[in-house]
Amino acid sequence: MLSSLEVLEASGISRATLNNYIALGLLPRPLIRAPGSDSQTRARQIGYFPQDIIHRIERIKALKKEGMPMADIVRQLTLEGFDMSQPQTREASPPRQSPAAPVTPAAPQPASEPQRPVADETGPLRLTIDQIPYPAYMVNYNFELTWYNEEARSALLGAFDKLPADIKARGVLDYLSRGSYGSRPENREALSQIHRLVGRERMAAMPGHAALDAMDTQSEAAAASTGPLADLPLTLRATDGSEEYYRIYASYFREGILLVYAQESTSHGGLLGLLWRRDEVIRNLLKKRLPVLTDVAVMVADLQNSVRICSELPPEEYFELINQIWATMEPIFRRYYGVHGKHVGDGMVYYFFPQPDCNYIVNALRCTNEMREAMRRISKEWQLRKNWLNELYLNTGLNEGQEWLGVFHVEAKVEFTVLGDTINHAARLSDFARSGSVWATKSFIGKMSPEERSRVRFGVRRQDGDGREVFVSASYSRLSELVDLTMPRYEKLKDIAALAITEIVEAE
Repeated sequence: MLSSLEVLEASGISRATLNNYIALGLLPRPLIRAPGSDSQTRARQIGYFPQDIIHRIERIKALKKEGMPMADIVRQLTLEGFDMSQPQTREASPPRQSPAAPVTPAAPQPASEPQRPVADETGPLRLTIDQIPYPAYMVNYNFELTWYNEEARSALLGAFDKLPADIKARGVLDYLSRGSYGSRPENREALSQIHRLVGRERMAAMPGHAALDAMDTQSEAAAASTGPLADLPLTLRATDGSEEYYRIYASYFREGILLVYAQESTSHGGLLGLLWRRDEVIRNLLKKRLPVLTDVAVMVADLQNSVRICSELPPEEYFELINQIWATMEPIFRRYYGVHGKHVGDGMVYYFFPQPDCNYIVNALRCTNEMREAMRRISKEWQLRKNWLNELYLNTGLNEGQEWLGVFHVEAKVEFTVLGDTINHAARLSDFARSGSVWATKSFIGKMSPEERSRVRFGVRRQDGDGREVFVSASYSRLSELVDLTMPRYEKLKDIAALAITEIVEAE
């Protein structure tokens, strides 16, 4: 073990830097004990560090010299196997604070608190989502709550019994305004501003909260964004008037934003190590996500004649084709905020949810349009490659509605699932579509504004008096008027016989 004085002399850093590294979680807290008999100091207690502390400090200095931000240094040291969050042992005394330092009250503990992690000599301490000792919650990009821990419920969100089923009734700022900090206007403004800052990459303004429209540009500059993880300071005033200081860590995922309120006075190394394990974090969060009632647009697309194509291609080429289709479509889904849903076979199911800065219905439509163009390119490529005449088509159905959204999870796999007629009707429309056509329900088209609809060419093909097929623009038809449902091939379409539908020919 090395005393703090020996560490300072060997590393060449100042005591202030040493304390800063400890506060940031870059170094473990020292073991506090009485000095040895051979020590020349008069201090009653001295901080001692493990022998590898010098190597760790040198590594930190090297990474700083390369220009790496502190949050990235924490991540890098975690990946290299350094123990970022060794707690003090029983001999350790709590750090002393100056009289001016704020005292942050401990959040009320849950009735059955999960076991906190304990570090040992076999390896670094690893937090899990259940063990985060700070208030934490996840919101979607409309800032509606999708997950929270007990610390957040008790200390920040108003100590409610349970969240309402309707996702639109879960606005996080509304809950924060009812929480322990929400009684003070300055706290409400600070919390509003924090949410504006963490959402700045996607949002121009949050509807219904005018305070966010006057964002302080200096506060925006203070957000230490490190790509998928942002680090922001937050000062709140307690009921007794004292100031409390937090670091807000915002971790960005496709499904939303995880926010953790960590007290400034504590070490955050273990927390940062957890937040950088992104796949593990989002998988565990999705497993805990409660079912919600939400507006959703559903897109179902199936490869036409997939059984025949599978029989004509060698197995390795069929798998290559399907994987190429998925790899080509995935960036398109991401661009329009599509969420992959549960589906059996080689088809696709994607969900599109309301967004703060764009129409989710238009997102689904534009995504489908780009998919159709991409599929034409893939079809031509395989025609040239195989010298065959087969056309590859994705037949697509689009529908919208308000349905229950939940997740199915088995071990490491998590799948979003929508229950209700919305997805069933979209799947039937996909069965009805042919030759790569896109069919949508009247309610789906009706969710667009007149201006948005003017950029979409849709309608129904009908026969005139001479038996010629004509396209009637901006019109709908019941499915029963388009096909003979008495034919065996259309048997499974009978449950949507009365559904008003239209064909999407093209969309801008």
